[in-house]
Amino acid sequence: MSTAHIAAAPGAFAQTVLLPGDPMRARHIAENLLIDAMEVTNVRAMCGFTGWWKGHKVSVMGTGMGIPSSSIYATELVQHYQVKHLVRVGTCGAVANDLNLGDMLLASGASTDSHVNRTRFGGMDFAAIADPGLVQALAQEASLQKQKLAIGNVFSTDLFYSPRNDLLETLGRMRILGIEMEAAGLYGLAAEHGVSALAVLAVSDHLRTQQAWPSRQRQVGLDQLFRLTLDGLLAGGYLN
Repeated sequence: MSTAHIAAAPGAFAQTVLLPGDPMRARHIAENLLIDAMEVTNVRAMCGFTGWWKGHKVSVMGTGMGIPSSSIYATELVQHYQVKHLVRVGTCGAVANDLNLGDMLLASGASTDSHVNRTRFGGMDFAAIADPGLVQALAQEASLQKQKLAIGNVFSTDLFYSPRNDLLETLGRMRILGIEMEAAGLYGLAAEHGVSALAVLAVSDHLRTQQAWPSRQRQVGLDQLFRLTLDGLLAGGYLN
């Protein structure tokens, strides 16, 4: 049962799919963390895999960068492959002063400059929030493992290079923790289709100090975040 962007057989995906933007990050997760992972799609080099984490089935699928691209893959996963839980795993730029490179952040809500959720919601503002059960599962697992996990609002932007000079101060004033490019669209899409969604992020850049990870570390330097996410999903009963 192929779709326009995913060439996978019926039942190829687990009920829970990790969604990194970078397809090479998806491949890294499959090859280095999951057991017996098999590639189930690679249309346009956007890789998807299904494997096992501690005896439980889970999938991982690249989505590309930004709300339009990630929405294509998330929609097809939900509508054609009966995926129930969408978990973005990726990076963000820190806004909050008390975040450092490598810190992990759980996006309980996502503000945005995108109009996709207004389109879904009849022109009105939609409160784009993560699924409470997923938030609780990851927060409890982080506490159990004694891992620092910031929880709060992020900003999903359509423009990686923004022309606005006041954006950072505006976000800081509104207590936004970090900037990324997909969570708000994912949360709106999940609400529309009656599934659950969450974004778990690692700080790869600090927008106030100008510190940043190199590109290679962005691809393969998130194993702590991936393991925490998988353990939290398992403990919360979200893996088959």
